[in-house]
Amino acid sequence: MRDLYERAITAGGLHVTEGSKLWEAYREYEMAILTINDGNDEEKAKQVQRVRALFHRQLSVPLADIESTLAAYKSWEAEEGNTRDPDSQVDDVPPNVLSAYKKASEMYNARKQYEDELSDAAESEANKLQVFLKYIKFEESFGDPARVQVLYERAVSELPVSSDLWMGYTSYLDRTLKVPAILKSVYHRATRNCTWVSDLWVHYLLSLERIRASEDELRHVFELAIQCSFPSMNEYLNIYLTRVDSLRRGMPTGLDFELIRQTFVDAAEFLSPQLGIEELLLLHAYWAKLECNIGKDIAAARAVWENALKKSGCVLEVWQHYISMEIEMGHTHEARSLYKRCYSKKFAGSGSEAVCHAWIRFEREHGTLDDYDLAIKKVTPRLKELIMFKAQQEAKSDPSSAPKETSYANDSSQKRKPSKMTSKVQPPAKKRKDNPPKKTMSSDDHRSKEQSIDSHLQEAGEVSKGKAEAPVEMKVEGESKGGNTSSNQPKPYFYSDKCTAYMSNIDLKATELHIRGFFSDIGGVVDIRLLRDRSTKKSRGLAYVDFSDKDHLEAAIRKNKQKLLSKKVSIAPSDPSKSKKNREAGTSFKDKLPSGGDHGEKAPVDGTSEKEMPKGETKITGKNTLFAPRALVKPLGWNKKDEKPDVAAEELKSNDEFRNLLLKK
Repeated sequence: MRDLYERAITAGGLHVTEGSKLWEAYREYEMAILTINDGNDEEKAKQVQRVRALFHRQLSVPLADIESTLAAYKSWEAEEGNTRDPDSQVDDVPPNVLSAYKKASEMYNARKQYEDELSDAAESEANKLQVFLKYIKFEESFGDPARVQVLYERAVSELPVSSDLWMGYTSYLDRTLKVPAILKSVYHRATRNCTWVSDLWVHYLLSLERIRASEDELRHVFELAIQCSFPSMNEYLNIYLTRVDSLRRGMPTGLDFELIRQTFVDAAEFLSPQLGIEELLLLHAYWAKLECNIGKDIAAARAVWENALKKSGCVLEVWQHYISMEIEMGHTHEARSLYKRCYSKKFAGSGSEAVCHAWIRFEREHGTLDDYDLAIKKVTPRLKELIMFKAQQEAKSDPSSAPKETSYANDSSQKRKPSKMTSKVQPPAKKRKDNPPKKTMSSDDHRSKEQSIDSHLQEAGEVSKGKAEAPVEMKVEGESKGGNTSSNQPKPYFYSDKCTAYMSNIDLKATELHIRGFFSDIGGVVDIRLLRDRSTKKSRGLAYVDFSDKDHLEAAIRKNKQKLLSKKVSIAPSDPSKSKKNREAGTSFKDKLPSGGDHGEKAPVDGTSEKEMPKGETKITGKNTLFAPRALVKPLGWNKKDEKPDVAAEELKSNDEFRNLLLKK
């Protein structure tokens, strides 16, 4: 019974508010033995000393009712005949006991504010947690591990699913007590109450390794850990790597390297479909390094990287790690072979140029002159090709290189001068399909068709009198820009999204910054359009992402089904032509009007196929000929052969006659 009471005092005797109950029960037990011991005076004296020692021990502990304990002690001493004034607080109390009592009283007064806050039933769990954390920090400042441990036990009994408390408790035990039995018990309870906290499992494995636990016990805890549900795949990776670290450190004790290899195989099979590039590189680099250094199997190390290339062959970093391993091992021939395999591949951003320059630098440092010449021979045309491709992409994205067209005000009598044409810059983020944007009739022209007819007739009359230079220039310009006019087919009014990816199933918490960070490994992002609800302005989980070229778009599509925040996103090339709604919305009244002739482009009229038209000519039919752009309406009497107006045109003096003839045509 005494052993049981001593264990109870150790576990809870320091509890400020409840610990006195254990002390009182212990004293009552010893006093009961004293009352039944009437025969032997020596045994009775020993029992009296036991009771007195219990009083002295309790009076040195800061408990809530320490004053009543002192009164009980004085009363008991009076019954035993050892005091003259039982009402006095200090008479006949040994000096050492009195000193311990005063110190305990001061300690209790310093802790009373925390105890009052914890005893408040109205306190929420969050507030109570903060009080416990402050209280624990206060106790740690005194450096008494027993008191800190008791306070942690109080906290986790009231807040058993608080991961902060369990993390603090286990970390404190690892730093201070380091008692195997206590550590195992506390970690077992911590992982049972907070199974979703991967750091607890990692610390559990490390703590078992510190106390020299068996391999079977380590394997059992590891298997329990990977069966739990964690918020992200990186936490599973951390547990796998912790297990590999433990096995690596245990190799000198006779562990088989096959255990490490099998752990890596399981990790790659389980994690590869959902991990990012950086995490996969970390896993495979560690695996290949251990295969070389511990397993002494260079073929197995190469197999690790070859398997990674099958899954991520378009990622430059995978090739770089593979080549670095061969260079570190001194295998220059194998490293050169890898450069020959990868220098012609397409990598994101400037990766293609980087690998070419890296090959030349490698041959300069490790190869012969023939090897260097061969690298130069291989790399030079590749670099030229990349430079040309980059220049083309810059030309496409450069607004200054966009086609220009003449913009006129409503003053239709203004003479055309091709040298003074104003430019209209095409928006770089959204390009219309194939052709430059066509100029359509202004809103003022729609509202004043009669004035527009008269102005066309007036200008046509001027042309017929000898001022035909402008139409000739416009026709030549149309031929030079279009080349083969049969390629200028009428297009509906919607954007092609040639280099745009459509994303769906996006986490509703994701923003444009998250999406840009998701594509940071491939680059090339030009614009991000996250679709939001019109009323609530919240994300709808859909987005369009514009890329600078098709290579970046293809790289983005390969990230399909990868995780963005907590959800796997779906990525596909955007194709608005498949959307009936887009087609109907794209066809408007201004698209049905003839396009501006300032570029020599043809107007779609009556659905006539342009393949049926003669090359270099513009066919205008239908009743709306009068409203066609002026560059497309040739004056009567125009002779294509000699590029000069016939004499018949000079005889048309009256606008009325010209109107009738033009309507007839």
